[in-house]
Amino acid sequence: MNTAERYSRPIPLLAIVLVALAVHGPLLLMQLPAGSFDTNFHIFFASHYAHHWFNPWNEKWFAGFSQTTYPPLTHQWIAIFSNVVGLKMAYMLVQLIAMLLLPVGVYRFAKIWVGERAASYAAVGSVFLGALAFLAYQAGQLATIASVALYLNALPYFYEWMTEAQGRSLVKGVAVGLAAAAAHHVTLIFGVVLFAGPVLWLAWLDAREERVAASERGVIARAAIFGVIVALGVGAVLLPYWISIVQHPIHQMPIPHDSRANFLLNSITAINYFVIPYGVLILALPFILMRGCANRRLRPLLLGFWVTFIFGLGGTTPLPRWLLGRAYEILTFERFTFWATLMAMPIVGLLAMELLDRFRDKAAVGLALAAVSTLGLALAWLTVNPYRPARTPDVKPVIAFLNRDGHDSYRYITLGFGSELAKVSTYTDAGSVDGDYNSARLLPEMTSYGSAQLTNSKFYGSAGMASLRAMLEHANRYGLKYVFVHDSYYEPLLTFAGWRKIETFDNGETTAWSKDDVPPAHKIESDAVPPRWEGLLWGTLPIGVSILAIFLEFLLPGKRRLPVLMEVPACAEEHYAV
Repeated sequence: MNTAERYSRPIPLLAIVLVALAVHGPLLLMQLPAGSFDTNFHIFFASHYAHHWFNPWNEKWFAGFSQTTYPPLTHQWIAIFSNVVGLKMAYMLVQLIAMLLLPVGVYRFAKIWVGERAASYAAVGSVFLGALAFLAYQAGQLATIASVALYLNALPYFYEWMTEAQGRSLVKGVAVGLAAAAAHHVTLIFGVVLFAGPVLWLAWLDAREERVAASERGVIARAAIFGVIVALGVGAVLLPYWISIVQHPIHQMPIPHDSRANFLLNSITAINYFVIPYGVLILALPFILMRGCANRRLRPLLLGFWVTFIFGLGGTTPLPRWLLGRAYEILTFERFTFWATLMAMPIVGLLAMELLDRFRDKAAVGLALAAVSTLGLALAWLTVNPYRPARTPDVKPVIAFLNRDGHDSYRYITLGFGSELAKVSTYTDAGSVDGDYNSARLLPEMTSYGSAQLTNSKFYGSAGMASLRAMLEHANRYGLKYVFVHDSYYEPLLTFAGWRKIETFDNGETTAWSKDDVPPAHKIESDAVPPRWEGLLWGTLPIGVSILAIFLEFLLPGKRRLPVLMEVPACAEEHYAV
């Protein structure tokens, strides 16, 4: 095979999946995400399902909270796999599955917009995205990755249903879409506008210009049918979540987050939330803009990318605050950057195709270096990132302390533990008044202040310390008897509040403090406890719809690829130009 033939063929999808496995498999086998911000949070949720599948009420955080406040699919799969490989490796396995589904989704999504060859390049590029590495290995946002991977796999069925009226596309698209919703609600809510909106626009445009057999009215009608079915399905699959949100809306003082900062005013924030996620893709932004504007079929995708790109800049522009209102203070915006990179990949695939057609081996080497350097930069950032703690505490002595001599009859908090607080909660039976999930908090000592976890109180200034003082003052009310400290900054406050040091661990790195007159913890009565029927739904429908989606993929294979002709050289695009 000569050079021209070698570069004129699309990369097989199986080969792309194997590349993703070869790149991310070893990193996950080494448990690289174990030190990320949210990994222990997801493992903690999964550990509850492993022991109490049909009871979403969890008393280990916030003196009791409902896990129906977070879609359960990824946590339930971790719980299932943990019976074989343990919780930590089960997390890595579910993360790996999501990262293998992602290039498949990008490939299928890209084929809506471009030809098979460009789509295959887009899929390969998605394996090396800095934003993917950022979310997986630094942020630990498993649910975001899994949900968007499923969502990208559902959108081609949505397009096929609108343009070809295939019943199998409707059934499979709805099933995969519901599985995506069961993995993460935020991706569903914004995906309707940012991802599905451009696909609907494209289907209508293709119908108007007679590229497909469907009529314009037919496209709109079938889109409405698809939307109604998905809306009803999401309402049923996540019914306990909607009930929880309606009955107990989030009344939380705004908590600061760096993804909402103005990147122009803070270079470290800009590197963390812009340079690292985009990597060398930054150099492709002019091409994305010019090609998206020049080609009529790509304009819906360009608009979706541009809006998502602007949202990913957080507080750098006023647009997110204007459009989201109060929700702006609740959301974090690194997920928008990830979505923007995924939406850019079809056009980047066209760029790669044109470079390979023109420069052959030189382009192949350059593209490979760009991909590897983008991923490598994101991985290197893990070791120099100032946001990442230099040293984490050894939590094993703390867990052993809480699990002996009846200490689990009382509640506890940790100070200076960061995300390790979730690891302590996972492996002890004792409950805490702290926790690592802001949206589930109902205790006034926490919601009345603009701070997140008590364990990180000092990083939220006066608001964080006021929240901690309020909790310490009400220790007797909650049965809060033990405080574990990995930061001497908090020790004067504990001494002043009447606590005394009782033990030290890890050569004095961690100390245990106690208050003598605290009674044993008692169950806090709350009207947020889900009724039994909600637990049955929560333990049945989300996992059930994902299993249904898996079976449908095998039982109803697709007939042919999407009817899109986009593999044309730049000089031959006058046919599509306005």
